[in-house]
Amino acid sequence: MIDQGDRTVKEGPEIRSAEGRLGVLLPGMGAVATTTIAGVLLARKGLATPIGSLTQMNTIRLGQRTENRTPLIKDFIGLAGLDDLVFGGWDPIPDNAYESAVNAGVLAAKHLDPIRDELSAIAPMSAAFDKEYVTRLDGPNTKSGANKREIAEAIREDIRTFKADNGCDRLVMVWCGSTEIFLRPGPTHETVESFESAMEQNDPSIAPSMLYAYAALMEGVPYANGAPNLSADFPAFEDYAKANGIPIAGKDFKTGQTLMKTILAPGFKARMLGINGWFSTNILGNRDGAVLDDPASFKTKEESKLGVIDHILQPELYPELYGDIYHKVRINYYPPRGDDKEGWDNIDIFGWLGYKMQIKVDFLCKDSILAAPIVLDLALFMDLAGRAGLGGIQEWLSFYFKSPQCAPGLYPEHDLFIQNWKLKNTLRWLAGEEQITHLGREYYE
Repeated sequence: MIDQGDRTVKEGPEIRSAEGRLGVLLPGMGAVATTTIAGVLLARKGLATPIGSLTQMNTIRLGQRTENRTPLIKDFIGLAGLDDLVFGGWDPIPDNAYESAVNAGVLAAKHLDPIRDELSAIAPMSAAFDKEYVTRLDGPNTKSGANKREIAEAIREDIRTFKADNGCDRLVMVWCGSTEIFLRPGPTHETVESFESAMEQNDPSIAPSMLYAYAALMEGVPYANGAPNLSADFPAFEDYAKANGIPIAGKDFKTGQTLMKTILAPGFKARMLGINGWFSTNILGNRDGAVLDDPASFKTKEESKLGVIDHILQPELYPELYGDIYHKVRINYYPPRGDDKEGWDNIDIFGWLGYKMQIKVDFLCKDSILAAPIVLDLALFMDLAGRAGLGGIQEWLSFYFKSPQCAPGLYPEHDLFIQNWKLKNTLRWLAGEEQITHLGREYYE
């Protein structure tokens, strides 16, 4: 227990020190990964500000409002510092991080030129890649083996080699690769043994991202999935991660249109405003857009995006308001836009006495600019979870995902504001600080 003046707070778990180098491994060295790496390199040179990152810029309230204790999160909880991060990754396209960033077209030369040499030194390791799972991409920088088990073992060797060559004390892995085709968990995903047997048989139910997740878990590396495809969200990996104290989290970075939905929908529900329909369309021209132009990959993304509204609005509790919503999502590949995605929403709502109203949102965003701080925060928070011994699903990191992982039998929490509250209360708990309920009766008694 920790004595804090006139109150006693239960101490959180013991957290190992963040000293030493943290290796950040990124399967998929495209626009999101290179934008993340470049931003960190610039920030630690004092050439840019890591806007959008909670770990770097957000504060956390501690105790009562009258105490005025609001430290930065990065100072409060003892996260790894930006100077201690070392980046590596895999990609079927052999371009180094500088070349990939230039091809992605997200960052201007004024941001890439000062760190050209550092980016150029980050060359992707050969990837576990299979065109059957991402039909619109290809590249020569790929691994081969007699079966998927051999490829997974090669990834494990990459992890060990990277850690040794770069003098890393700890590692984390964040999937930044493209969306794979839609798969559902089945018998091969029930146990580690069934999964390993299926790898040896080249079972089609095992996609490349699962090989990375397997390799990470077998090496004791926390794993977060930034895409909507099935990757580590099935019993074999969830059980293994929990039993062995390895954090896992996912899935699908919450960036553009879905970010807006998780901001707007809680507001409608809080005011008990009804919704008849929510039509969403996107145009996107980067590598992700090309991949999602394939119906099988789009099906995976569609499942991720459609679930948000139902879980927030709870139509089973409010059938008069949300029981008959027509919700449609479209993604259209439009090469001229590049990474500048446009997410357009038309929302048909109704209010007092059933009178109809409309809201239209046109979000002109840069997908990788919104995703990059998420990758950084997940790397640092997953490392924190690992140092605190928090194995298994890290639901407190739902804030960052469109399809948050949660315990079997639970529904995922999608409300951005509840997610933020949960994240900060988890940090308070880890540090042995009092939970914030916002009841506030003590100020008026």
